[in-house]
Amino acid sequence: MNGKVDPIQASVLHRRLKSITEEMGSTLLRTTRSPILNEARDFVTGLYDARGRMLEQTEYIPVLAFALQPACEQVIAHFGDDIHEGDVILHNDVFSGGNQNNDVAVFRPIFRGGRLFAWAACKGHQADIGGAQAGGYNPEAREVWQEALRIPPLKVHERGRLRRDVWRMVFANIRYPIVEEDIKAQIGATRIGERAMHELFERFDEATFDACIDYLFAASERMVRHEIAAIPDGDYEGESWAFYDGVRDGSKMRIALTVRVAGDEIVFDFSGSSPQTPGFVNAPYSATASALLLTFLMLIDPQVPHNAGILRPIRIVNPEGSFLNARFPAATTFGNSITGPTSDAIFRAFAQALPKMVTAGWNRMMGFTITGRDPRRDRPYVDILFLALKGGSGATFGADGYDHIGLINCAGGILAQDYEMFELHDPHRLLRHEYATDSAGAGCWRGGLGVETEFVIDGEDVTGIAFGDGIDERARAFGLFGGRPGSVNRLEIVQPDGTLRRPKSKEILRGIPRGSVYRQHAGGGGGYGDPRERPVQKVVDDVLDGVLSVEAAYADYGVVVDPATGTLDEAATAGLRSRR
Repeated sequence: MNGKVDPIQASVLHRRLKSITEEMGSTLLRTTRSPILNEARDFVTGLYDARGRMLEQTEYIPVLAFALQPACEQVIAHFGDDIHEGDVILHNDVFSGGNQNNDVAVFRPIFRGGRLFAWAACKGHQADIGGAQAGGYNPEAREVWQEALRIPPLKVHERGRLRRDVWRMVFANIRYPIVEEDIKAQIGATRIGERAMHELFERFDEATFDACIDYLFAASERMVRHEIAAIPDGDYEGESWAFYDGVRDGSKMRIALTVRVAGDEIVFDFSGSSPQTPGFVNAPYSATASALLLTFLMLIDPQVPHNAGILRPIRIVNPEGSFLNARFPAATTFGNSITGPTSDAIFRAFAQALPKMVTAGWNRMMGFTITGRDPRRDRPYVDILFLALKGGSGATFGADGYDHIGLINCAGGILAQDYEMFELHDPHRLLRHEYATDSAGAGCWRGGLGVETEFVIDGEDVTGIAFGDGIDERARAFGLFGGRPGSVNRLEIVQPDGTLRRPKSKEILRGIPRGSVYRQHAGGGGGYGDPRERPVQKVVDDVLDGVLSVEAAYADYGVVVDPATGTLDEAATAGLRSRR
């Protein structure tokens, strides 16, 4: 069949499917209420065929890249023939294909000629999802019911009519009215997708559409197989660690990865990783699969279309009962954030086979959610503080890391909050937000810069929830091939009476008084290559820009800069570098 397909026609269809998912994303950016969605862009939009296979999608945050297809397959399996035009289905359940409870998906079936033909879907991170702790992150959770309201496949619209009793039941268990409005916006985005698909049906008859889709799946598969075949056959091992499970001080969890390359197929085997934890530092299968795939896609041709064909040459071995594939009813909210350690293991494994493609370590997650009451409006508020947690990426061969890009699971997607909107949305007063000096790991190519954030908390009844993995010294972003690690994350709150509170990486801080000052240092990325081989002028430029100290230039790079004038001492530098 593929031989009869016009490649240009297939390409036109591919581009149109992509543009439809982007139209759905534009709708969410302009109709959602929460800054998590309309500023940070923590969502994904996609189109899927009648079997739930990915036709195309747009990932506004990378960790959601493969978070919809498993859930769509579960929806189809659950409802079977009981799917009708006008239905709308919600889903978040991590034990039936979901990746994180706060990430709620909306699915809308699309019919053609009276039969189910496709799905329009989107998934977004909600400001609250019930459970014991407002905001959705609960380091004290020991089971899924303490984290969230579980939503297995659930119809909220049936044949075009709202099921009011079901709708009320869902939102009676969620704290913030803004979540209801955001779910309505997601439903609207799927309607945009449905409408655009029907317009597409007028241009492509059913047989042509199906043939082009088969062609596109095969093309993506062929491109991925070509990339895999270029990797030398063999077994490549990578290891990394996550630190503190939120229950046992000093605990650490091992990620053991073996990558097996044979011809044009690849296996990622996590056998031997640590067992699931008693706390919430666990991942469901879908979260680990997304972490793996988003990292692998960074190492191959970026032009590969994102459809189900990508997955055909890839096999994942992830035994149930590991903290990377936790058994029911484990708490798993931290699962998306295990992407950082998982990516570390993948990069370390591929550093042996693709040394010029991998990056050094990215800054690990150190998040902090604040919930409380805004006295200006006498209403509750919540903020995940994307502004403060975005550190630097790792450097790679030929390029420095990106400054203030954020976590690898959010890279290029999660945006920092606008300063004015930050102060309008929250009862907080921003004091400082700037690049952190000496935060980047030194290297021939340096890591991306981290940032320092400081603001005054003017909310009432404030609770802070730390959920991270980056304050342990061993969690610093690692360097590669002689590069140095990035700076470690730091977080503290200074109360009005001078009391200093430094939370653990997973901890709830209750009763933060009004007027407290929040300070966070988000670390930089790891460096790549020998720092003494970095061009001298680039080192001097960083000193002049204030992101590298004179002392670090001397100690790490062997570059001597006059602290008073900022000028380079060429003779002293040449002598210092010659004695390395």
